[in-house]
Amino acid sequence: MNNTAENKLYTYADYLTFPEDECVEIIDGHIYKMAAAPSRKHQELISQLLIEIGSYIKSNNGSCKVYPAPFDVILRNGDEDINNSKNVVQPDISIICDKNKLTDKGCTGAPDMIVEVVSPFNPSNDYVRKLNLYEEFKVREYWIVNPMEETVFVYRLDTSTMHYASPKSYTFKDIIKVGIYENLQINFATLNL
Repeated sequence: MNNTAENKLYTYADYLTFPEDECVEIIDGHIYKMAAAPSRKHQELISQLLIEIGSYIKSNNGSCKVYPAPFDVILRNGDEDINNSKNVVQPDISIICDKNKLTDKGCTGAPDMIVEVVSPFNPSNDYVRKLNLYEEFKVREYWIVNPMEETVFVYRLDTSTMHYASPKSYTFKDIIKVGIYENLQINFATLNL
């Protein structure tokens, strides 16, 4: 549902008034419905990636935190009041290393890494809208995992340009390095899918 017909731009303050059972995100002030019931493979991918990343953080006494959806990430411009933010998303996986960004409600500011598992319901959200949004707000690393195609696109922020470099493309047979960590690699071939 994209409410452009009304020409109203929604904010985090509006988001807080929505019923809890209404799964929506706000991107650039527009509302987008989320798939109510993702596929088993979608959920299995999220679970397996959470285990891999969480285990790595724990075994290395890391300070980062990893969260699955539903988990609100509020992206705001500069000193913008949080209630006026026009971007509220629920990434499938968010990794946050700056604990000052964490609140009881979720994360205020860009996570260090986001993983989105593509749903057939609305793939353009992950490949276009969220890609542009995460680049704009300087998410250091963004993975788009497509269970239907068994592909993974990895975008990493180029610190000299502050834009994403060309994506690296992988399949579910590859081992993929997590760029925000020195030694973490995920072998998609060994995930229990």
